[in-house]
Amino acid sequence: MIAFTYSIMVAYTLMNLTIKQIRYFITAIETGSLRRAAEKLGVSQPTISEQIAALEKALELNLLERSRSGSLPTAIGRTLLPLMQQLMRSHQDILTLAQDASKTPAGTHKLGVPYTLGPYLLPDVIPEIHRSFPALRFFVKEDTPRNLEQGLLEGTYDLILTPLPLDIPTLAHEPIFTESLFLVAPPDHTLAQKRKIMPDDFINENFLVIEERHRFFVHIQQLAKEYGFNLLRDFEGTSLDTLRQMIGTGMGISFFPALYVRSEISPREDVITLDLGFSLPQRNIAIAWRSTSLQKHIYLQICRIIRNCCREKLSGYVEVLEKSP
Repeated sequence: MIAFTYSIMVAYTLMNLTIKQIRYFITAIETGSLRRAAEKLGVSQPTISEQIAALEKALELNLLERSRSGSLPTAIGRTLLPLMQQLMRSHQDILTLAQDASKTPAGTHKLGVPYTLGPYLLPDVIPEIHRSFPALRFFVKEDTPRNLEQGLLEGTYDLILTPLPLDIPTLAHEPIFTESLFLVAPPDHTLAQKRKIMPDDFINENFLVIEERHRFFVHIQQLAKEYGFNLLRDFEGTSLDTLRQMIGTGMGISFFPALYVRSEISPREDVITLDLGFSLPQRNIAIAWRSTSLQKHIYLQICRIIRNCCREKLSGYVEVLEKSP
């Protein structure tokens, strides 16, 4: 109880100190007199004297020995001097960081990404963001789109990458690209013999699908209704990787997002992509943030960087979206 009360007293005392008082005290010791300190700081000697006296009153300590020949620190004044100098350096660091942040993005931002997107996009875009904004950091966490949106609303994240449409339409967002889908099958599948796959080829085919908690499940479910193929709901994949592995064993075929195909399927031999003779509905990817966020200007700059990265590195897999669809 005594320690707690003492901590409260120390905190209260520090709140009553000012940067100006500390600066005046340090300068008085460095110059050796109140007169020379006043000249260096461009203020009157009575002002210096009053501010240091106020500092001594707040601390309930005598910090200076005053005489006609100058001012010397007391024993406790010499002890406190390094701490006050460190405080002034920290104060300047805060001002410098704040000034830099007002000119260029900085600080650590909490970024949420879906399991079906983050690992296959971020390795390409994070280095580009870092090159443009070296002081900007990301704490990245994966989750399902529904949880990402709720977490964004509650402050768990500062921004998220997520497929559209949003479950929480009040979140501010900016579409950045649309991602193609690829049909993936084992090399010995009957459809692998066809030069081009048409919608009629899907009828009665068994398609594997990722778990329902992923928004990508909804996308595949809509395709199943449109093209008449069977979804094997008893064998849902917990991730795109497990889905790919099941396809490799011959359990069925499925659609995969283009960035996953680029990263995890193109180099493999146990599964292959098949050419389609028609266009599939794509999935749109956006960056979202709270409508009350004060960092909108930063997130729009990140959108621009990701779009440029998509044009330069991911052409053929994604198409940049400049405006809301």
